[in-house]
Amino acid sequence: MLKFKIAFFLIFPLIVCSQNDKFTSEKLKQDLTTFREIREKANSGIYKYRTKKQIDSIYNWAFLQLKSPLQLLDFHKIILQITDFEGSVHNNTTLPDVFKNRYTSEKVFFPFPIKLIANKTIINFKNDEIPLGSQIHSINGIEINKIIRSFYKYYTTDGFNISGKSIGINGSFSRYFELEYGPKETFLVEYSLPKQTEKLSKTIAGISNDERKENFKKRHSFPSDSLFYNKIKNKYSFKIISQNTALLAVHSFAIGGNAQAKEHLIYKKYLDSCFQMLAVDPEIKNLIVDVRNNGGGSDPNDLVTFSYLTQKTYRENKNAYINFQKIPFLPYFVYEETETEKKLEEKNDFEAELKEEYPILKGKIYPQDPKFNLVLQPDKNTFKGQIYLLISPRIASAGSLFASLVAGKTSAIVIGEETMGGYYGHNGHTPIEYELPNTKIKTQFSIVNLEQDVPKKSNQIFGRGVIPDYKVSQTLDDFIENRDAQMEYVLKLIEKK
Repeated sequence: MLKFKIAFFLIFPLIVCSQNDKFTSEKLKQDLTTFREIREKANSGIYKYRTKKQIDSIYNWAFLQLKSPLQLLDFHKIILQITDFEGSVHNNTTLPDVFKNRYTSEKVFFPFPIKLIANKTIINFKNDEIPLGSQIHSINGIEINKIIRSFYKYYTTDGFNISGKSIGINGSFSRYFELEYGPKETFLVEYSLPKQTEKLSKTIAGISNDERKENFKKRHSFPSDSLFYNKIKNKYSFKIISQNTALLAVHSFAIGGNAQAKEHLIYKKYLDSCFQMLAVDPEIKNLIVDVRNNGGGSDPNDLVTFSYLTQKTYRENKNAYINFQKIPFLPYFVYEETETEKKLEEKNDFEAELKEEYPILKGKIYPQDPKFNLVLQPDKNTFKGQIYLLISPRIASAGSLFASLVAGKTSAIVIGEETMGGYYGHNGHTPIEYELPNTKIKTQFSIVNLEQDVPKKSNQIFGRGVIPDYKVSQTLDDFIENRDAQMEYVLKLIEKK
């Protein structure tokens, strides 16, 4: 599955209340009860990282917030807090369409993109008010670290991972601020100039939503992080970069939907040609594999790519299971189809696929049929030299599965920053979506709980992403110069051999 966030702006049926109307405590409790029942029944990952006691505790907290009527946005924050607490990159929570065009013309958004660097919030936009590279200390009297922590719930990651949240916060800081603290026409910013400690203050005017989007496109860091946020056109590349080193970059595994897809077959042929060349060139002893922009995609692109990097047999996962074969809570299920007859066909097809891959109830779960998790062989042209894997917080889903296999089952040297996708496993593959009856908030999650086929390692921690052997993060100087510190680091490692 592809890790992405279509947060808040999908097209959904309108709700009858206005943005400022409040829902009664009774209706909110009905929705929260329905929300929990759905997740208990359908979400196989609800207790993947949290105990029953911990889940009970957060729901007890949530119900305590519903003693009085609340506006939709306030209830939305409660739901976000719960879905983030569960810990899955595939958890998505979406507001109704009535909120899609809120404040599109009003100038109520924080004007500048930011970038999180070394636990500091840095201005990421050339402007005449607060210089590029300045550090923000507070906005409207709210300490910046408190602001950043309040944004965590808007961008889910696997387990307890925090590094991946920077992807969402860097990309949507202004929008998160409006959602969390409301629309503001002005912002009092306390900041310090680059590499200085003196605190300065300035009041800056808000901008419109369209201006916010344009400013993000013009952010200073665009040359170095454009593939984190833009649609990827050239999804993979290969080149010889020196007499003894080659570079394979795979920016996405969304390369055709299955093994028969034309796009996948072209990719497989491309990999064949690259690794055939490496197999007959004994001078190329180093291969850099760069997946730093890879937010996921579909099987078998990740698994096929790994076949060229391993000398041992492997599988996608040690085990995988779901909680149901028939869609539970059908009245709240969100169909892709709109016609009644086609909805029934969609439901039947979905359930038939589940029964085929997860056929037998064992205890309270439906394990995956082993025929869908075959032992796979290395490619005959698998690379036998030293692999260097470049990773980043952007990596999730199929991207993190691939990174986990490389980190866990080869002698690769891993460089960069912790991935947002889990090392030991994740909930993925098959998404399902429900709409709560009163607020019309939509909740989406993936139903397959899988344990990846990787070994336990002392430097890999349960509930975390893939952790690099060498942590290399961007410094302020790297940011100002748009310098690729991680690539420079790996090239120096190779030079020292």
